Amino acid sequence: MATNEIRKEYTNGELTIVWKPGKCIHAGICVQKLPEVYDPNGKPWIQPENATTEKLKSQITQCPSGALSYYMNTD
Repeated sequence: MATNEIRKEYTNGELTIVWKPGKCIHAGICVQKLPEVYDPNGKPWIQPENATTEKLKSQITQCPSGALSYYMNTD
């Protein structure tokens, strides 16, 4: 799989964050807006359980590269 095709998913149960590292331009908006969720030195680096779904949605829509997206989980 090429780097631009890698896709990682992280969920808080209600929402799943999709990260595509090949699209990431490292603008850092995610880390600035929600440092409790996005920790570049952490493992895993995205911990969506550390913020509300509404805060996550708001931050993800500000990602300038489109490397972050989300979908709502259904029952």
